This record gives sequence, C-alpha cells and structure tokens, in this order.
Amino acid sequence: MKEILEGSQAIAQTINNIKPAVVSAYPITPQTHIVEDLAKLKADGKAKYEYVRAESEFAAASIVAGASATGVRVYTATSSQGLLLMTEVIFNIAGMRLPVVMTVANRGVSAPITIWNDHQDTMTVRDAGWIQLYAENHQEAIEQHLLAYKVAEKANLPAMVCIDGFVLTHTYEDVSVPSTAEVSKFLPTFKPKKGQYLDPQNPVSFGAFAPPAFYQEIREELHNDLRNSKRLILDEYEKLKETVPDIIKKTEKNAHINNGLIEYYGAAHPRTILIAMGSLVGTIKDTVDEINKGKMASSLGVLKIKTFRPFPANDILKMVISAKQVAILEKAVSLGATDGPLTLDVKAALKNKAKTKVQGFIVGLGGRDITKKLITRIVKEVERKGDQMMFIG
Repeated sequence: MKEILEGSQAIAQTINNIKPAVVSAYPITPQTHIVEDLAKLKADGKAKYEYVRAESEFAAASIVAGASATGVRVYTATSSQGLLLMTEVIFNIAGMRLPVVMTVANRGVSAPITIWNDHQDTMTVRDAGWIQLYAENHQEAIEQHLLAYKVAEKANLPAMVCIDGFVLTHTYEDVSVPSTAEVSKFLPTFKPKKGQYLDPQNPVSFGAFAPPAFYQEIREELHNDLRNSKRLILDEYEKLKETVPDIIKKTEKNAHINNGLIEYYGAAHPRTILIAMGSLVGTIKDTVDEINKGKMASSLGVLKIKTFRPFPANDILKMVISAKQVAILEKAVSLGATDGPLTLDVKAALKNKAKTKVQGFIVGLGGRDITKKLITRIVKEVERKGDQMMFIG
C-alpha cells in the first residue's frame, strides 16, 4: 500500500520491520529524524529493539559493534562529521567482519561548516571495507536497506546505505514500506554460525593482534570477499524483486538494465553517457529525456551507480565501451588528486580497454543546486576536446 512519507520516516519504519535487536545512534543533522522516529517507535511500544542512547557517534558505533559481536542484528545512522568521528570503529567493524548496517544521510564536511548535501563524508571512508549503496529516491532507499542486511549477514561484511541529506531525508514521496511479514520472507531471523560471534561455550577472538606474517593475508581476504560480494548483491536483488515485488519500484520505461549494482536509462545506443550516484540521477534523467526528444536520434544515456563498493568495474565497462564520451557528475572531491573519486575509479576500469573519452565534473558541493541547465552545459562541455576535471555550477 502506497503512503506519503518523509524519507527518514520511511527508513525508520523499514528498520523497525527488519527487527534489529539493538539500535544505537547520536543525533546529527540531517540524520536526526531517522533516529528520532526509531526512538518514538520504541517509546510508543511499537518496537522491540533495545534503544541505546549514546553520548557521541564514536560511542554509537562502538555500541553496535559490541552488540553485533554477540551475534544479533544491529542498526545505526549518522552524517558528515559524525561519520568521521566513527572512523576508527568503522575500520574495526569491517576488519572483525561484523554485519553492521548503517544509514548515512550524506552531508558535506567541515571546514567551512555546512549542513547541506554532498558525498564527501562517505567518500572519505570508501576504503574502510564496507559495502556502499547509494539511493536515488525513497523507494530505492527502502529496497537497499533490505538488500544491505541480507548481503551483510550472508557475507559477514558491514554495509552502509547512503541517502542524500535533506533531498531524501526531509522530503515526502509516495512509497511502499514492506510489512514485517513481507520482510521476513526475504530476510529471515539472523542466526550466525558458531565461531562468528562471542560465545563463552565456544570462545573466539575478534580483532586479535596480527604480526606482519599474517596481517597482509587477512586484509587481502577482506578485499577479495568485498569484491566477490558483487555476485551476492546481484543474486539477492533478484530474490528481493521476486519475494516482495510490490515494494520494488517498477523498472523505468526506458531503463535497459536495473539490478543491484547499476541502472541504465536512456538511448539504446548513446553517443554520450552521464554517470552519477544518488538523488542527482533523477534530475539527469529528466534532462536526458528533454534533450533526446529534441533530436532525430536519441544520443544520451544515464548510468546510475547503485553500488560504489564493491565497485562494479566490469558492468560499467560493458555499458560505456561503445559510447564516444562519458561525463561523470559527482558530489565529492578528492583534494589534490587529478579527478574526483568516482571518476578515478571509472577511468581505472576503462584504461586500455576502451577509447571512450572520460571527463569528471565536480558539482553540488555543500548543497549547491544542480539544475537541468547545468547538466545541459555539462553535456556540451564533454563534447569538446578537453578532458580535465572541472568544478562546475
């Protein structure tokens, strides 16, 4: 059944129906409504999880890490500086292979202070060993939380669902929130295997001291398992569509591909492809529709990256290899580097494999508007000879 809900409210209801055993968080704009709603559900007797009020984001991450180590399902949420305060624990969670799920309401980082949206916060911890999913809209955010728990618990990897602050957290859309019964069909009760949690009857160590003879192999195993989780993400997304089809957003009319890793929208044989993540993709789709309608033959396509870690390099290569040029629009900057983080990864995926021109555009930092006019300008810029990264907007 469709409802008109704020993004934060939809996520809170979904988390409640997923039934974690422990929720712990510290409020920070624009994540606050999520954890406020979860606290209210608990206070009103509509939730059974243990809600632990933390004194900081570092403490909240530590609480869910400890709870997860005992073998129960957990949840937390944060934004921006809060995520950065969690950094030490975030690396530990991944290294200890704990299936923690966290929502990050993306927001720019200081200084200067900003409360508005961009992706600099989650990009800063992209190498921490977590699965990273980016949602375009409310419904996709709901889907990705279900997918995150399923994959995290199967692969023993943590996962963060990244949603654009304010753009998704504080706006209202029509969504379908899956019921507890629907969720349980896809996501059964969490039952970790022996040796994967702390048990006095079966003692194990988490995050033990590793000398040089073992440390590299342990990190390599984490790296390989994270990369290999792409197949699991694809498989579980198909199962999600089969199990709870009513809550899966119908594939866009012109979408040629829509899976757990990527979505492609637009011309069947595009001359130019725009690549982006998050809510920005919606505006790009509208712009592409308008431009394509004005041409005798459609020439533009949109490739949405839904999963940034593990990075779907081969999937991207297959989609863009026949295009003449690619423009990458990203709301993050890798300070001092030649390109933004998404552009660097795309260029690495295409290196020596495609003649496609790839150019990165840094847009929307600190919440700056990204308009159709700006996107049209980017389409024109990428068709020119230069290929250097541009701050534009």
